[in-house]
Amino acid sequence: MKILITGGAGYIGSVLAPMLLQEGHYVRVLDSLMYGGHGLLPCFAHKKFEFIKGDVRNEAVYNAAIKDVDVIINLAAIVGYPACKKDPRLAQEVNVGGAQTLVNLRKKDQLILHASTGSNYGAVIGDLCTEESPLSPLTIYGRTKTEAETIIREAGNSITYRFATAFGVSNRMRLDLLINDFVHQAVNMKNLIVYEGTFRRTFLNVYDLARSFLFALSNHKALIDEVFNVGDESMNASKEDVARKIREKVDFYLHFADIGEDEDKRNYEVSYEKIRKAGYRTTISLEEGIDELIHAMSVVEIRNKFGNV
Repeated sequence: MKILITGGAGYIGSVLAPMLLQEGHYVRVLDSLMYGGHGLLPCFAHKKFEFIKGDVRNEAVYNAAIKDVDVIINLAAIVGYPACKKDPRLAQEVNVGGAQTLVNLRKKDQLILHASTGSNYGAVIGDLCTEESPLSPLTIYGRTKTEAETIIREAGNSITYRFATAFGVSNRMRLDLLINDFVHQAVNMKNLIVYEGTFRRTFLNVYDLARSFLFALSNHKALIDEVFNVGDESMNASKEDVARKIREKVDFYLHFADIGEDEDKRNYEVSYEKIRKAGYRTTISLEEGIDELIHAMSVVEIRNKFGNV
């Protein structure tokens, strides 16, 4: 297949693009390089790889990128509530405007695989979140991603994934993700302060996240025009659980604070029965992913020139 990945130089795309190339697909990436493009450097050795530097807000560039592809994997977004809160206008233009431009430009036979998020659920009422739970996003990030998801789903010929919180090693590393941040603080700073420790979250290794798109490509006829939570029940854990798992492997100071809050109010367990019944299962456990991150932190160094640590 000929595949376009929007936002393909990011945390997920840097893992996904090499997987697709290894499977023999032709891969085109459209990315503005807001965070650089180093994560894609190994891909340039492949003859079936193409890169277009551009913004999904630029209709002419997007139109050129979408030409003659079979599938569009839509990763382009301003991700996370801190980044969206910092620039709400940009979040609206990229997350929502980009989705609208996509459905306006694509041909009906071009399949869309859309990356959505569990943040769309907001503060969940009840103990278990399923695909039928109402969407009630509380942040700019959640609201723009919910709006984008609606646009994609109403356009048809699409598959929507609501991902658990990603973690793990990528060529374009992110340290703002909860587990990645916790491991970084524990390994490199020897100190971690956790607020809302009892809040339960659900997690997914970035490798398994990328694999889910390969699963969609192979099974798109069975999944078409559906939405799926993507993750595994074994990865439902509280923030305290995660911190203590890391503490079993790394010697650091751990403190649970009484103040601080997550604006997304993510405190729930998620059911992944629907995607599991379709045939998809994760392969990397929470503990294995933490081990992976601990090993990787030996080459991840961030220095604050104004600090003495």
